[in-house]
Amino acid sequence: MPRLSFITGGKKAKRMLRTGTLRKPRKLQSQDYQSLLEKSLRSKQLFMDDAFPAEISSIGSGDLLRKLPPCVEWKRPQELVKNPQFFAESASRFDLYQGLTENCWFLAALASVTFHKNLLANVVPRNQSFEKNYAGIFHFRFWRFGEWVDVVVDDRLPVDKDGNLLFVSSVRKNLFWGALLEKAYAKLCGSYEDLQIGQVSEALVDFTGGVNMTIKLGQAPPDLWQIMVRAAYSGCLMGCQTRSGPERVLENGLVAGHAYTVTGIRTVTCKSGTENLVRLRNPWGKIEWKGNWSDSSSKWEQLSLKERVLLRKTREDGEFWMSIEDFEVHFVELVICKLTPDLLSYENGKEWTLSMQRGKWVEGSTAGGRMTYTESYWKNPQYRLKILLGDDMEKCTNSCNVLVSLLQKQNHKHRNQSPPLYIGISIFKVPLEYQSIRSRLPRHFFLNHRPINNKCVFINEREVTQDFVLNPGSYVIVPSTAEPGQESEFILRVFSRKHLLEVQGESPNMVMCCKKIADKQDDLENFIIRYFEKNPEISISQLQMLLNKGTWSSVRQVPVKFTLDDCKVIMAQLDVSASGTLNMIEFYSLWQRLISYQEIFQRRDIDKSGCLKLNDLQAAVQEKGITLSRQFYNLIALRYGNSSLKINFESFVCLMLRMEINGEVFQNLSKDGKGIYLNEAEWMMLTLYA
Repeated sequence: MPRLSFITGGKKAKRMLRTGTLRKPRKLQSQDYQSLLEKSLRSKQLFMDDAFPAEISSIGSGDLLRKLPPCVEWKRPQELVKNPQFFAESASRFDLYQGLTENCWFLAALASVTFHKNLLANVVPRNQSFEKNYAGIFHFRFWRFGEWVDVVVDDRLPVDKDGNLLFVSSVRKNLFWGALLEKAYAKLCGSYEDLQIGQVSEALVDFTGGVNMTIKLGQAPPDLWQIMVRAAYSGCLMGCQTRSGPERVLENGLVAGHAYTVTGIRTVTCKSGTENLVRLRNPWGKIEWKGNWSDSSSKWEQLSLKERVLLRKTREDGEFWMSIEDFEVHFVELVICKLTPDLLSYENGKEWTLSMQRGKWVEGSTAGGRMTYTESYWKNPQYRLKILLGDDMEKCTNSCNVLVSLLQKQNHKHRNQSPPLYIGISIFKVPLEYQSIRSRLPRHFFLNHRPINNKCVFINEREVTQDFVLNPGSYVIVPSTAEPGQESEFILRVFSRKHLLEVQGESPNMVMCCKKIADKQDDLENFIIRYFEKNPEISISQLQMLLNKGTWSSVRQVPVKFTLDDCKVIMAQLDVSASGTLNMIEFYSLWQRLISYQEIFQRRDIDKSGCLKLNDLQAAVQEKGITLSRQFYNLIALRYGNSSLKINFESFVCLMLRMEINGEVFQNLSKDGKGIYLNEAEWMMLTLYA
């Protein structure tokens, strides 16, 4: 994860705890969660949020009201179920269902965040429950316009006369983090109705503070699959959308005007060769693709039995596979969100610099419109960008990847009453004769020079991003609206390997530097990426070498060393194509699981001995949402434990992989989640495989 520090005008870096950070978020409407919680506990009265009351006004005032049942009530979770739970550590993309609000874009982004527990923990603070210190108040965090904002809500939720939630609900009826998170986001946006219609990219940024890269699939680059592979490996969040229009189910099973989550990618081996597949999920939790590689497609018969069992699902859960070719045809855009834009370059292990500037378009002053308005264009805010020469440049070309993001601020309390302006970005190379000018570049400069991006495309979205490859030198960035006189605040963010950014005509403003932490783990990940560039498939011995380079335990001098037998077990679980090797995506899946297992292991290794006792093991397994009877844990200790029936980290990894993956196989094969039917060949394969 990048570490953000702040420097001002070239002075030595200083750490400042400012409002709007994750550690100290800004309080929406000055509501402080801790103070309100303590006040409610002292008064022994459940919190009631007057800033977002349990009234129709919080739902909205337009089309959404026509969808509501005749009787709408507001009830707390204890009034709906016997044992309400706020959050489960096993939270996944399958937990939540969309309600009456057309906010598939919000749920598609949220499903993507559930793959990254650390990001989800930023948005959903964990120390909240319906038991300890319960006072009917909860809080959530979102990144809005350059800062983190803490949003407080009470837990009164709108339901129908039968007690069914009207909006987001959970598969597990007693789980409420999703419904309360949606309420907090509705409060931030103005109302539930203000969540109607949106872009996946918007919610991804609000959940992470990351930067979006949008690919129009009608003009997809030839290396789209490689981009998605790098995105998946580097932990990017991905979402996509079908063509705009009223939400309706098409004959092929896709929903028009709808957002989906990209939940996985995989190269499979068919009898005729390999195919690249994309896994998607419909936030409705139902209604799936009916074409090639759908649940009922005959294409699955071309795969090996093992590959088919591990990847194919027959349950109607909203998740499905399709080929990359069909993906490009039936979806209009792919959004990739990352905290740092390493995706744009093959370079690894070098720092990124993020500069952020706030600005305004003001009518009669700085709202000059696009370049065709020659009398006023030069009045737009101007930002001098200096690309510095150094060893961070791309080899041979001596150039630098630069990503520019322009984010406009919502001008109204209600999101849907503040449609985004058409905005765009132009970058100009500044010749030597203009480089000494500190004031705003004059009108005649723009009359005589064309921007590097030649034609600026204006888009009516909250954020516009564009990437460039620039040589060292001086440039000026001009963010503008399409028409002059249109007012709004904005944030300009620039990412590159090495640059300086300042306001043209003013003294340098605050610059934010975003650096990768140069620690052992980063070096290891860079080594692994380079290793896979040379070795697209790795063997068992190579797997052992890579795993043993990791630092998997911080216990008392207990080294973690995976044996060849351990790696054979791991390979058997993750080698979907039965090739005897792992590719980069399969290895990334393993790496993410190992990080998760390590966190659980260290948390449950109470005495820091490097081993789990039986009770510790039971608690660790339950953290993954797996419930077994006591007799099974005794058998597990005999099979995986040492002479004292204690389990070390390596054995814990092998155990958890088997339980998780075989659990996924069961869910794939079961039509009702209760049982499966196998023929003899399938039974033999599974028993030998396990």
